[in-house]
Formats: sequence, structure tokens, C-alpha cells
Amino acid sequence: MIPCTKTGCHRWFRNKSGLTQHVNVYHPVLPSVNISVPVEQCQESSAGEEHSQVLPDGYGDSGNPLDDPSNSNPLAEYVGPGDRYYRNYHPNLTGRPCDSLGNFLPAGHPAEPLTDMQPDDWSPYSSRLEFELADFLFTRSQMSAANINELLNLWNASLLSTGGQPIFRDSGEMYKTIDSTPLGDVQWEKFSTSYTGERPTENVPPWMNDTYDIWFRSPKEVIRNMLSRPDFSDAIDYRPFREYESATDSRQWEDFMSGDWAWKQADTISRDPATHGSTFVPIILGSDKTTVSVATGQNDYYPLYLSIGNIRNKVRRAHRNGVILIAFLAIPHMDKEHASTDAFRRFRRQLFHSSLAYILHDLMPGMTEPIVMRFGDGHYRRVIFGLGPYIADYEEQVLLACIVRGWCVKCLAMRQALDTDALYRSREHAEALIEEFDLKNLRDEYGIIGDIIPFTSGFPRADIYELIAPDILHQIIKGTFKDHLVEWVESYLKAMHGTAKANAILD
Repeated sequence: MIPCTKTGCHRWFRNKSGLTQHVNVYHPVLPSVNISVPVEQCQESSAGEEHSQVLPDGYGDSGNPLDDPSNSNPLAEYVGPGDRYYRNYHPNLTGRPCDSLGNFLPAGHPAEPLTDMQPDDWSPYSSRLEFELADFLFTRSQMSAANINELLNLWNASLLSTGGQPIFRDSGEMYKTIDSTPLGDVQWEKFSTSYTGERPTENVPPWMNDTYDIWFRSPKEVIRNMLSRPDFSDAIDYRPFREYESATDSRQWEDFMSGDWAWKQADTISRDPATHGSTFVPIILGSDKTTVSVATGQNDYYPLYLSIGNIRNKVRRAHRNGVILIAFLAIPHMDKEHASTDAFRRFRRQLFHSSLAYILHDLMPGMTEPIVMRFGDGHYRRVIFGLGPYIADYEEQVLLACIVRGWCVKCLAMRQALDTDALYRSREHAEALIEEFDLKNLRDEYGIIGDIIPFTSGFPRADIYELIAPDILHQIIKGTFKDHLVEWVESYLKAMHGTAKANAILD
């Protein structure tokens, strides 16, 4: 038996892999990361827009987070024309408006104006003409800096005879003004990381000496921008709900917050009374390694996208910035000699998970204590984050779940015996197995890669096996229907009628 050497910890383990997993999860040592200066520092939030300080003891005039905190029955109301449907809303995470300090407001209290600017205030632009010019050159025409400089030189020369003042001296001044605009995209940042493990004494593989850059944007700032958009205000669900048809009481599902997962998460979060009245914001992630251009030398990119479960499907499908690119993950490249080694594969997997954990780390404080954010309807609300579904194809699901390729990411069934009963995978079960078994048994008997720490390990209420969403295209449409059902029907027809007649039937 091997003891944990951390002060105050009395756990013992049968093997080193169990000890390693325990230390990484419960006594983590954050890796050293070289943080570069962002491309442009993010604009500081306006006063009162967002606060992560300790919230006051009182939640408004009544001192209670809910009008009736003892009421555990869901709030219900009719929705849609003719009261055809009704909804039961979660009784605790109610999305109740508050002031900029987190104090809940009385029902019906008006929202503060979204902006204090006057209609003729175009700051940081000096006039509407200056804004329109910048918008035309940078956004609509996407003119190069050289052409912008030439155009501005001609324009400014024409003003000399009249004594007029130039709108912009050059492209640099225009770009600086655009960057100082308080509203807009969250700025990109970069961090770098590299291999820090043991190295061979000679013939060190190149990937061990390389530095890997990961570009990202703050997910918390991206979400803040999403929630504050006025055009989203009528298409956001502030509370988890269950929808029913009034005539038959049959359950209806459409948008994310109508599902069981969001309701169950709200139940778990609301065990802490300090979260009552908050808005639950589920984080939806997706990634897919993509080859952009083969002709220019196999340019591979690894984009990471983010959305939130509160936005209704019609907005997300309408491409109204309901899904935002937040990162480009690193892609370690290696020659064939080293690409198949266990050390490189382990590094590549852990680089992926460590990068995700770092990118999402600024969301972690808001997963246990509410923070205040402003919404598009003008109201402030207390927000609780939570990691939600991760959308990926099977190859990436294997990477996310830290399992062996060919195994199911959801259960422990072997593909040769899918009709047998099998346990669902879970974070607790996987951690228990890793503590008990060595790496070989984990791989052979359970399909678990036990020396990789999933990025979800440090986040509350996050079980990677539960969060992986089905790949509708590859696993359902192509996998279940085309590759399995269609091929099975073809084989059946050929076995029953012969190839010629089967082809005639299929035609």
C-alpha cells in the first residue's frame, strides 16, 4: 500500500496510478504557464456591470431571496396562444432581477436604462461621420491598411485648401479608436506551455523541446456580452422549466432549459440557499479539428466554440452570434518515428485537457458563488455558471472521456456484447477504479486511460461522461441509420432473395 504524503491526508493506494490520480485531483499543483500580453487588453467593465465580490447578507427589502422561500412547489404559468401549453418553473433558481450590487428588487421594479449616453454621443468617435467611415472601411469594405492610408492621405490633402480637420490621420489612428470602443468583441489573449516531464538522456524527441501557443478569449467576458445583448432579451430563458400540453398534460421539449439536465443541475445548485433567485447559465462547448487549406501546406486548426443554454434554439440556428469562437487549441505535430510512442500520445492528450482547464478557469468562481451580470432587458441578475454539454465527434469524445478507442463513452459495454447489461460511466466510478487498478487493467477491462486527468476534474458538478452529447451526424444519421441499419437491410435482402433481386428491390 502507498500512502498519500500530503499533510493532513490519510488516503492509501494499491498502486502509483491511483496515487497520481488522487494527487492531481485533490492536491493539484498548477503548471507554470507563460502568459503573454493580450493582443489588446480587454476594456474594463463599466461600473456596476459585473461584480464578483462577496454578496450582502440581505437580498432586498424582505431580506429573503424568494418571496416565499418555504414554497417548494414549481411556479407555473400558461405560455403561447390560447393557453395551449403551460410551464412549471424551477422554484429556487428563478432569474430574479437585482441591482448592480446583487440586492434583489421588488416585483415590477423597472430596469435601469441600458446606456446613459445621449443620442448624439458617438464616443470614442468624435462624430457620426467618423463612426460611419470606420465602419465602412473596417467592417463592410475590409480595406487593407495600405489602401486606408492612401485614401486618408488623398482625403486629408483635399481639406488643406479649406482649413478642414482630417477625420483620421492614418489607419493606425482609426484602429486605435476602434479598439477603444467599449462595446464589441472580447480581445484575444495567448498563453504558452511546453513539456515538463522526464526526458531521455539522449536523442530527445523534438516535441519535448517545443513550445505550444494557445490563443483564447475570456469565456466569462464572451458570456457577459451574450447576456447583455438587447436583441437576445426576448429569446433567453432565465429559469429551468418543464413544459406540458394543457389538454393532455404531455411533456414538451424544445429549448435547452426545458430539459431534465438543466432542472437537475438547478436542484443541485439550489441546495445552497445563497444561490436562490439566481439565473443558471449552462456552458455549451464544441470543438473539431479542421483542415482549412491543403494547397498551402496542410493548415490545421483546432477551434473551440462556446454557447449558453439560455439562448433559445431559433437564435442559435439563425447565426446571430449565439455561438462564439473562444479559442484555437494547439496541435502538436510529430514525425512517424515518435508520433506512435506512448509518451507523445500521453502528452498530446494531457495538453488538450490542460488547455481547456486553463481557458475555462475564469468561470470557476461563478460556479459556486453568484456573480452579478447585466442582461439585454436592462436588469442585473445574479448568475451561476455550470459546464454543460460538449459537442464533438466520436474521435474527440474518446479524447474527452480519456477512454480507449472502440469503447463506448457512455457505458462500460464491450462492442462484442452490446446486449448485455452494463454500468453507465461516471466520474466517481472512474476515480474509484483508477485508485484500485493499474493502468493495464484499466485499459483492458474498463477502457480507461488512467494517467490522463480530464479537464472537468477541477470543476464542480462536472462529469465528462454525462456532458458528452451525441454526435447526431456521425453517430445517429450516418452511424446508426446508414452504416448499421441500411447495411443490415441490404445484407438481409441479399441473403433472402439473392444479389440480383435484392439490387432490384433497392432500386
